[in-house]
Amino acid sequence: MTLYLCQAGYEAFLIKEVGGKIERTGPGWVLGPQARGEPCFSHLALNEPVEAEGSSVNALSGALADYFTGSTKDERFEGPWPYCVESSSEAGLARRAKTVADECLERIRGRMSRVAKLAVSGRPALGPSRGLFVYLPTFDRAFVGREATAGGQRRMADDPQAPSRSYLKVEEAYGIFGREPLEGETVADLGAAPGGWSYSAARRGALVIAVDNGPLKGGALHSGITHKAEDAFKFAPERPVDWLFCDMVEDPDRIIDLLDVWLKSGWCKRFVVNLKFSRQDPLRLLERCESLRPRCALLRARHLFHDREELTLVGERRPGP
Repeated sequence: MTLYLCQAGYEAFLIKEVGGKIERTGPGWVLGPQARGEPCFSHLALNEPVEAEGSSVNALSGALADYFTGSTKDERFEGPWPYCVESSSEAGLARRAKTVADECLERIRGRMSRVAKLAVSGRPALGPSRGLFVYLPTFDRAFVGREATAGGQRRMADDPQAPSRSYLKVEEAYGIFGREPLEGETVADLGAAPGGWSYSAARRGALVIAVDNGPLKGGALHSGITHKAEDAFKFAPERPVDWLFCDMVEDPDRIIDLLDVWLKSGWCKRFVVNLKFSRQDPLRLLERCESLRPRCALLRARHLFHDREELTLVGERRPGP
């Protein structure tokens, strides 16, 4: 079995992604069979977790430390390893998880001092990793495993210069992609106003064409940003750009069609695109996005930490006509 963590309130979509046959679920988590591919709504997936119980912090942290030390008898630690302890959103549980994490690591330090020094607290970066992963669904119970796969989602730090909180979404999306705009690269930002995504690229030294009939604000009034007051659906770049950004409140099918045009025309090398699904079925939209895969060397879809009723696509166009 696999324990999937997701944003609370979106468990039903994750259940559909893993095939509908689940063992248990709760706010922000689903225990079910291993899914094929990379589930869009999964933030972190613990492989073959076991359950530990303890009515007190000491009992629970002791059980977790026993599990870890017992599973590492024949294992060599040559470098840093992820130590990730998270919890459901139940009131007060995050504080308890922090206390359990500190106490558990202290117990590991008492038995395996050198190994404990190599622990890196927090959710790991995109992809599979081996370490110690703990999730508390309640105050007296935890799921624990040694291997997990991270979807790449994470909370981002705000920037007071950013003209909107949508800035956080594109910042998070770079981690899903594994790359961000570089100095001197070109970006077309469709539906840019008030300019959060344009600002994100420009502050890295990229040259941005911000396309929107609405005004730019705050940090988006940047020397690296050229504002074009045009219809984003009718805009075509004078020459291909390195990045296409698109975060418009529009019919998601229309946005997928627009992205397809840009890929067919070779107008962009890479893209970060948001799809607002609202009352539509996001799984249907994910199926539609598969039609883009033949044109892409890379295509990933994620429900980000900073997303609400929306999906974020990141990708890279396949070279050639």
